[in-house]
Amino acid sequence: MRPKVLLFANTDWYLYNFRRSLGEAIDAAGWQVVLVSPPGGYGPKLREFGFEWVPFVFSPGGINPVHEASAIVRLARLYRLLRPTLVHHFTIKCVIYGSLAARLIPRTAVVNAVTGAGYAFSQQDARARLLRQPVEWAYRVALSGKSSRVVFQNSADRDMFVRAGLVDEGKVRLIRGSGVNCERFRPPVIEQERDDGRVRILLATRLLRDKGVFEFAEAAGTLQRSYPNAEFLVAGGLYPDNPTSLTAAELDGIVEQGLVRYLGNVSDMPELLRSVDIVVLPTTYAEGTPRILIEAAASGRPVVATDIAGCRGLVENGRTGFLVPPKDAEALVKALETLLDDSGLRRRFGKAGREVVLRGFEESIVLGHTLDLYRELVPGFPVTRFSTTPADRAKEDPV
Repeated sequence: MRPKVLLFANTDWYLYNFRRSLGEAIDAAGWQVVLVSPPGGYGPKLREFGFEWVPFVFSPGGINPVHEASAIVRLARLYRLLRPTLVHHFTIKCVIYGSLAARLIPRTAVVNAVTGAGYAFSQQDARARLLRQPVEWAYRVALSGKSSRVVFQNSADRDMFVRAGLVDEGKVRLIRGSGVNCERFRPPVIEQERDDGRVRILLATRLLRDKGVFEFAEAAGTLQRSYPNAEFLVAGGLYPDNPTSLTAAELDGIVEQGLVRYLGNVSDMPELLRSVDIVVLPTTYAEGTPRILIEAAASGRPVVATDIAGCRGLVENGRTGFLVPPKDAEALVKALETLLDDSGLRRRFGKAGREVVLRGFEESIVLGHTLDLYRELVPGFPVTRFSTTPADRAKEDPV
């Protein structure tokens, strides 16, 4: 029986789109890989790729104490049944619940990926304040396992967790994002302006209020008066279980006003990114390094994002795009005006952004650091073609 790595995330969509390459790399190294998530439309697709995918029902946004305790007990039973050598958890609830479950299995190594501080730390509403203290306590317990490491996607989140005493500094590693395949996400062979002069501006994200959907719509309404050639696109889905999700009525209202064109969930993101001119993410959500920004930069697209830790990790203001204050539709309008007025600047920003991704966010780099971390925890984990040298690691993961 081959040793086993278990990857646990809060959606099968996440595993399919962001961690499938990691699963393939583990399999190529000669180890078994098991993927665990709540059931959804992408689980069967993972099985079509040859993965063992196990559905596990729980509510990523739930806070009912009885239901949550039951979920931890059921997850512990599943871990006992599967007996993984190493478990890798993604997103807050999976990190906390998975770490507690893994403690019941002897000699199991744990990697916890904190892909952003999350709702409890990024928002100031009553519900977030109520959750903050218990979430901090849960993190302290979950991240204190002996055979464990904690991965952050940006240095600001890492430093905050260490300062707050949520994790021991010796357990921390910095790996920037989930990696992007720069052969799939690449600019068109020839960049050409459209005959009708249209400039397409894209917001692709989960449709949450704190992702800046309303700010994007407000900016679109302002800019359409002066730039009738600008086309504003929104891609992504609603998340009713998330307390900050837009409602269907709110989304319909934005669309019916003619502010944006809604594309829904898009399966071919590389093609969509090649078809647009600017990518926007006016998020206030405390995320690690937003995947859409990496994909956009790899595709040679200039970006406009908010000046928060996760976005600063990739966007170089005035070189690859613009950083604007959170919740500031006026600043967003000004940044977009500059890009709408200058196609040459758009191309220069796009070229510089792709260079940034190739240096530090390319998929092979991220896979190399991740598998090196597995080998740190499990000495028997094999060396792979993605393995990096210590010199590479110092260069790619600056502190």
